[in-house]
Amino acid sequence: MSELSHLDATAQAELVRKGEASPRDLVDAAINRIEKLNPELNAVITPLFEKARAAAASRELPQGPFRGVPFLLKDLGAWSAGDRYCAGTKFLRDLDWREPDDSYLAARYRAAGFVFVGKSNTPEFGSVTTTEPAAFGPSRNPWDPSRSTGGSSGGSACAVASGMVPVAHANDGGGSIRIPASECGLVGLKPTRGRVSVGPAMGEVWAGLVADHVVSTSVRDSAAILDATAGPMPGDPYYAPPPARPFLAEVGAPPGRLRIGLRTKTGNPQIESHPECVRAARETAKLLESLGHVVEEAHPPALDDLAAFGPFSVLLAAWTARDIDAWSERIRRPVEADDVELHNHTMAEIGRRVTGPQYVQAVVWLQAHSRRIQSWWDRGFDLLLTPTLAEPPPPLGEFAPTRENPLAGMMRSGPFAVYTSPFNITGQPAISLPLHWSDASLPIGVQLVAAYAREDVLFRVASQLEEARPWAGRRPRVHA
Repeated sequence: MSELSHLDATAQAELVRKGEASPRDLVDAAINRIEKLNPELNAVITPLFEKARAAAASRELPQGPFRGVPFLLKDLGAWSAGDRYCAGTKFLRDLDWREPDDSYLAARYRAAGFVFVGKSNTPEFGSVTTTEPAAFGPSRNPWDPSRSTGGSSGGSACAVASGMVPVAHANDGGGSIRIPASECGLVGLKPTRGRVSVGPAMGEVWAGLVADHVVSTSVRDSAAILDATAGPMPGDPYYAPPPARPFLAEVGAPPGRLRIGLRTKTGNPQIESHPECVRAARETAKLLESLGHVVEEAHPPALDDLAAFGPFSVLLAAWTARDIDAWSERIRRPVEADDVELHNHTMAEIGRRVTGPQYVQAVVWLQAHSRRIQSWWDRGFDLLLTPTLAEPPPPLGEFAPTRENPLAGMMRSGPFAVYTSPFNITGQPAISLPLHWSDASLPIGVQLVAAYAREDVLFRVASQLEEARPWAGRRPRVHA
C-alpha cells in the first residue's frame, strides 16, 4: 500500500473507519517505509515495530479519531511505557533507560488511536536548531540529504516529510516545531502556552517556553490532533482558555477580513534575512491581500529589543544545569562532562553560576517583555507575518562546537530561532506553513502569529492559504 505515504493522518484514519484498511495494514506499510528510507535519512532511532504490530491487531486499540494511524514520538519530552528514552544523550542510550509509564501526552495520543511505531531523532536535550546528536548521528533532510532537518524536532519532521509516517510528535522551546517544519516543508504549529499538558514529571519546561504538538502535512491534521490532546491535567500550574468550539471546526471556516502586520527584518544587525526568506514572506503577503486581507509593514516594536537574549540565555543555562543534575539523581551517579556534548556541559556550568535572584529577575524581565509584545495585538492587529527562518536549510556539520568556542553551535542557531523564539517567551500560538520553495528546491516556511489563545484564527487563515496555494502534491527527493 505505497499510496498510503501520500495520505495525511485524517485520510488514513478514514480508511480504517470505512473498513478499506485495517490498523495492521497502516502500521505494516509504515514499518516497510521506515525500513526502506531510514538507513539513508536516520529519522527513527528506536523502532517499536513488534509492539506496534501487536497494538494494531489488538481488540483493545482505542476507538479514537486516529485509530490505527502510525505515529512517532519524539525522543524528548514525551515517553511511552516500557520503551527506551534517551533525550538525545549517550548516557541514557548506553543505560537503555526506560520509563515505566506513559507521559500525559503519550497517553492522549494512545487514546486518540495512534499506534507508536518508533521514537524520532533529536539533538541532545533539544538545545540546538539542528538534529545531529553525537549519540545517534544526523537526520538528513529528504529534500537534500546533505542539509539539516532543523531541530530539535528534526527526526519527526524528516519522517513525515519523507512519507515514513503521516504525522509525528514534536515540541518547541525556541522554534523546535516551526524550524523543522520550515526546513522540511511541513505544517508546524506551536500551540498557546498551557494548551497541552507537559506532565506528569513537570508542570512547565524552561519556565513555560516549551509547548508540545506535532508536525504534519496538512492543516486539518494539526487542528484535529490538537482537539485530541488539548486540555489541563491534574496538577498543571496553569492552562490556556478552552476554545469556543473544536479546532477542527475552524479549518475551512471564513477568517473574515484580517489586519496583518509584516516583518522581514530580524531586528538584530548581526542577522540578516536571506533574500529567499524575505521573498517567501512577501509573496505570502501578496497572496493574503488577494484573499481580501489587509497587510501592512508593522510589528511589535518590542521585538527589536535585543536585551531579551540575556534573560532567555539565563533560563536555558539554568534549566540545562537542572536537567543534568536531575538525571544524575535518577541514574544514581553523576553525569560527567564526557557523558554530554560539549555545548550542553558548558551551558550547565554557566547555569550553575546563576543565582536564585538572577533567575527570578530573568523570568520577571521576560514576563514584562511579553506584555510589551502582546499589546500590539490589542491595537487592531489580528496576525503577524514573518519568515519562519532567516536562512534556508543549512548544510549538515555547521553546528559543531569547538574547544575554542564550546557554544559555537548554539550561536549558529541564531538565524534559525530569531523569528520563532520571541513567541516562546510570550506563549502565543504561531504556525509555520510550507508556502515557498527556493530556486534550489529547498522548502522555505512562513510564520503567522496570533494573539494569546487564538489558534482558531491561525487554523482559519492557514486552511485558506492551504487551499489557495496547495502544497500536498510536492514530494522531496527522498520519499516513500
